[in-house]
Amino acid sequence: MKDKHVAVLMGGFSSERPVSLSSGNACAAALEEVGYKVTRVDVGRHVGSVLLALKPDVCFNALHGPFGEDGTIQGILEYLAIPYTHSGVLASALAMNKEQAKKVAKDAGIPVAESKIIDRFAVGAKHPMKPPYVVKPVNEGSSFGVVIVQEGQTHPPQIVSSPEWKYGERVMVERYVHGRELTCAVMGDVALGVTEIIPTGHSFYDYDSKYVAGGSKHECPAKISPNIYQKIQTLALKAHQAIGCRGVSRSDFRYDDRHSENGELIWLEINTQPGMTPTSLVPEIAAEAGHSFGDLLSWMVEDASCLR
Repeated sequence: MKDKHVAVLMGGFSSERPVSLSSGNACAAALEEVGYKVTRVDVGRHVGSVLLALKPDVCFNALHGPFGEDGTIQGILEYLAIPYTHSGVLASALAMNKEQAKKVAKDAGIPVAESKIIDRFAVGAKHPMKPPYVVKPVNEGSSFGVVIVQEGQTHPPQIVSSPEWKYGERVMVERYVHGRELTCAVMGDVALGVTEIIPTGHSFYDYDSKYVAGGSKHECPAKISPNIYQKIQTLALKAHQAIGCRGVSRSDFRYDDRHSENGELIWLEINTQPGMTPTSLVPEIAAEAGHSFGDLLSWMVEDASCLR
């Protein structure tokens, strides 16, 4: 039903505002192109009042980071009874909290790396675990605040306990998993393809690798054995369902095949609000599966609901 009025929620006030504006504008333009009436909404603290006045049929959530993908905006939309895209309140909050998401994934039989949650000030005093390990904020996206401690590094990272740190008081310390960066998109109840992400000039898939043109190379579909490819698809769908996601999600993995083809496959996290920028992964994966950008977004709009 292309006569729907779609409010595309973008911008917001998290660290990921620039990415959200890019995603939102790309989505708004594509939705207009396939025939929807679209209003772009740069989300502020009074978004509830703005949407009450606007009365859209659907909200397309193109927000990223805290407020946009942690269950907060989802709760506002439930209160306003406006159907919306992506995951609902609980799944969004759960997926955004890396500690809780890993617990649910592990209970579902999904392989995860050993980790612990500690106060950030404890990191600066001594190594919280034997290097190599990764320190990451519990509730951030787009690799903000991620610090990799290499094997043989004598001192723990001081930035985590410094006044410059702005990503919360509790951090996750996780065993570093060597190997290849792989990701798989899920659309509804179907796992789409698997892409390998090869950062160019970066040690890992950081913010610039994700969003700066040329920051990474995407091998779509990934050149891995069929059994590992299918295993990733199975695990991505299992994570999507265990956490209770709706619409589109994307699960990230590390695959260490240095010693054998079967190697070690580890699920890292699930993203309930995958980027929709020109360099984003989900549109590429969907295109490989035969879904144009416009078709993908139309499906998301038609899938929108409350009580997700």
